[in-house]
Amino acid sequence: MTEATKLDAIADREIIATRLFDAPRELVWEVWTDPKHLAQWWGPNGFTNTIYEIGVRPGGVWRFIMHGPDGTDYKNEIVYVEVVKPERLVYDHVSGPKFHVTVTFNKEGDRTRLAMQMLFESAAERENTVKKFGAVEGLNQTLGRLEQHLEEMAGDKS
Repeated sequence: MTEATKLDAIADREIIATRLFDAPRELVWEVWTDPKHLAQWWGPNGFTNTIYEIGVRPGGVWRFIMHGPDGTDYKNEIVYVEVVKPERLVYDHVSGPKFHVTVTFNKEGDRTRLAMQMLFESAAERENTVKKFGAVEGLNQTLGRLEQHLEEMAGDKS
């Protein structure tokens, strides 16, 4: 199987998002890994979070509940596979739906280009997650909330 064929084979199992943030890489990393920040922006619009545990290290666990605006609670558990500060996070979302995530934080001058890949076990699992949870729009909203949080932090320092 050629490399192009391998990439095509996973395309139907993944969700990918990239965004350029007007913030230094170290700050974007901090806001992505510090529970006091995560609780303020993680999740789609209208969601809040209760973080019970976060250990940002290989084998560490992040346990939290996302509280939906309709009152539904979504229990989540993540296990970190790889942590390369401030460049890359790799983790597995081990509570349903299950998927593997790679987040990269690339420095572009004073800004940061974040890329996130969610890789599902099957195309059907990806499609179900998109339909049931609105995963694509939810991810876009989550990154939008991150951007807003970073802007508010920059405003506080002015």
